[in-house]
Amino acid sequence: MSVAVVPVVWAEAISAYGVWMIAKDRSRATVRARKEQLEHMARRIGVGPWEVTITTLLAYVAAQSWMTETRRGRYAGYREFWKWARKVGLTDANPAKHLPKVKPSEPNPDPVPPGAYAEALRHADDRTALMLRLAHDAGMRRAEIAQVHSDDIREDLLGWSLLVHGKGGKQRMMPLTPRLALDLRTRAASAETVDGWLFAGRIDGHLSPRRVGELLEEALPGGWTGHKLRHSFGSNVHEATDGDTLTTQNLLGHANPNTTTRYVRPHDHRLRAAVYAAAGYAAPELPARRLKAV
Repeated sequence: MSVAVVPVVWAEAISAYGVWMIAKDRSRATVRARKEQLEHMARRIGVGPWEVTITTLLAYVAAQSWMTETRRGRYAGYREFWKWARKVGLTDANPAKHLPKVKPSEPNPDPVPPGAYAEALRHADDRTALMLRLAHDAGMRRAEIAQVHSDDIREDLLGWSLLVHGKGGKQRMMPLTPRLALDLRTRAASAETVDGWLFAGRIDGHLSPRRVGELLEEALPGGWTGHKLRHSFGSNVHEATDGDTLTTQNLLGHANPNTTTRYVRPHDHRLRAAVYAAAGYAAPELPARRLKAV
């Protein structure tokens, strides 16, 4: 099935909006995502950007099968697009201003089961296995994994860390286990690295976030996704630090601690221990925990 071409008037508007976002110092990932979202609309809505009304916009968004947080993000992008267009004199209207408010979805952390993660590692090639580990053991988003560069692998007095390029151009230092640091450095020195990009591709020299997400999803059994590996990381860090939400928040790269609660699910033994305690039983004994090689 052929994909409709973006109409010229939309293409020109989206290009100009992209220039404005770059001038506003938006990250490349944000600029690319916002432009792709508008191009998706442009191919389907049937009118030019300055002819869109709240009626046509509602008809378009109502026809999309988006998750709640995706819908919230799209609406925010549309509001900004038409707000920008009004500022620069391209239109007098902002139809997105009248989009309904969408409440945040209820927190539903859903970590990937250890068995599913282990199975994915067993069957994945070396490149995909490293991506899986960056998501599971370092809590990195697909866009962050896509942008890993050899220059971002840093040694300090305590060991090795990775400079992570997060959402909105924000950066954070992610401590690495010796084993993960060694494997990243080994790949950085391999022939598969192109211009320093560990996961070379055609998007600014590296793979696109979408392709990274596809590779993770293909590797994981049972319909699990790379994003759920971040839930695993958040839950594991929260457990290992006895509920230290601030540390978990910093390592996940969240600006708001409320976001972190969406990634953390108490381990089953804590829930069971609470039920036992409430009924006057002694807490169940934990199984011996095997330490991973680092």
